[in-house]
Amino acid sequence: MEFKVNSRILEKLLSKIIPAVPSRTPVPILENFLFDIKEGNLNVCATDLEIALISAINVAADEDIQMVIPARLLYDIIRSLGETQIHFQTELNSKLKLTTDNGTYHIGFSSPENFPEIPYVTKENALVIKGEALKKALDQTAFAMSKEDMRPAMTGTLFEFTPEGLRFVATDGHRLVKFLNKKINNGAEEQYIVPERAISVLTKLLINQEVKVYLSKTNISFLIDDLEFISRLIGEKYPAYNSVIPLENENFLKINTINLLTTVKRMMLFSATGSKQVKFSITENNLIVSAEDIDHGSNAVENLMCEYQGEPMEIGFNTSYVHDMLMHINSEEIIFKLHSSTKACIIEPVEVNEDENLMLLLMPVRLNN
Repeated sequence: MEFKVNSRILEKLLSKIIPAVPSRTPVPILENFLFDIKEGNLNVCATDLEIALISAINVAADEDIQMVIPARLLYDIIRSLGETQIHFQTELNSKLKLTTDNGTYHIGFSSPENFPEIPYVTKENALVIKGEALKKALDQTAFAMSKEDMRPAMTGTLFEFTPEGLRFVATDGHRLVKFLNKKINNGAEEQYIVPERAISVLTKLLINQEVKVYLSKTNISFLIDDLEFISRLIGEKYPAYNSVIPLENENFLKINTINLLTTVKRMMLFSATGSKQVKFSITENNLIVSAEDIDHGSNAVENLMCEYQGEPMEIGFNTSYVHDMLMHINSEEIIFKLHSSTKACIIEPVEVNEDENLMLLLMPVRLNN
């Protein structure tokens, strides 16, 4: 078998697929690309058994063939060549010969029989989403996914189809984020949990183009131009997150987002390594933010102007969690809805698009005496 291809075209193709190649794996076959040449198409795919990436280009090959090629070696070679024409040719000793105007390179390849089968998701009933809208939803929620494997459902992001639209939910038990896009609506009421690994790769692939989404009971497929991204779904039931959202948070604190964020960043330098605690002391139109690290004898206090309706209150939070939430809110001002120092706090942006809704929930931490 032989064919020719421009190095830049092939490099572009392989760069789309390489994110699915695991850097460390006990299954060596996964460290390869699967090349499937059939009827003038070169299909390349890679998988780590959780996600898979597939794309193709046209090549004028003299026969059909499937072969497994070391992924990072081939990718690094192609990237190092600069723009040139590459002549690929298989040899009898399971060697793949690459020839350019300046050199000849040999790579071992193997039979595809042990390469895992890529899941197929039926291309019916496509849900079409703008890439930027999907990226925004994931960027505003995915940071709250759990890192603990004890509750697998919480290690992913929930895609919840509702009559109101498509809701994205992530929680780790200490914080919860709920983002609703009212424009995305397929009329169904279903839940799908997409793993963290898939979310991480997907957000890097999304730009402004439309994305076609296909779903099955076990997998989700995203078609982005000529690239197909497939992920397994987490086969667990998502926690009943609405049950933890308080209904009576009658104290309202309105404050400038950037001012609070910069203050919290400084408090992270002073909060104790173990508790990472920051204290909010709230009175009418004044917020005192403080942190203390007894072990190192350091502390910090800052005053911020705010608007507050309610009884004076002291409440503690994890500085990292507050920081993460503020970093993912695109609004000049935010509102904290509070009940007491031991009840969950709701955070909402003041400015929000009419076809969107964002709610963040943060559990307080016990204040040091």
